[in-house]
Amino acid sequence: MPADATLDASTLALVRMAAAVAGGDEPDIRQAMASVIDAGTAPEWVEELLLQSVLMTGYPRALVAFGLWRKASGQPAPAEDADSEYARLPEWAARGEVTCTTVYGGNYASLRRNVRGLHPALDRWMLVEGYGRTLSRPGLDLLRRELCTVAQTAVLQTHRQLHSHLRGALNAGASFAQVEAVLALANPLLGHGEWKEVKELWAVVRAGWTQED
Repeated sequence: MPADATLDASTLALVRMAAAVAGGDEPDIRQAMASVIDAGTAPEWVEELLLQSVLMTGYPRALVAFGLWRKASGQPAPAEDADSEYARLPEWAARGEVTCTTVYGGNYASLRRNVRGLHPALDRWMLVEGYGRTLSRPGLDLLRRELCTVAQTAVLQTHRQLHSHLRGALNAGASFAQVEAVLALANPLLGHGEWKEVKELWAVVRAGWTQED
């Protein structure tokens, strides 16, 4: 998806679903799933979104959303998954470094240092399980993954992570207009004050962003 392109209907529906999963309201999730089906969004994209939602929303909401998706889509679970084997851990670590570096750019080293300072296990899990095993899977491109993460962190009001992933979406190739389209989809799930905070944070990121940062 070119950075100067508007978001296509399939991507918009996917991002709307990401926001709904973060919101946790089952009727909203069902409605969003109906929209992805109507938009012809690739089922593989939806499955990848739901897998990565574990990282932002936790297992409880992701599991509920998967159950709703199985009913709404009629799509059966795959019989197996290439990334289910821990023998691939070295591969996850390697591709996690690539993806995390792309998302964080010049802030990658400080991110690793800061997370390691919280706990070395968190640093390892973030890199290997988060960025390597999950966000580097081939079923959905990084740009769309980051746009979905922007929607979820906006709804969850996790401002530090939203700040990082607003920049991450830009580093992954998104345009300002594409990010703003994603934030507009999160808007209905936010209160007035919450939306004001998101807009202010985006204004700061947009004003100060350069790809080299």
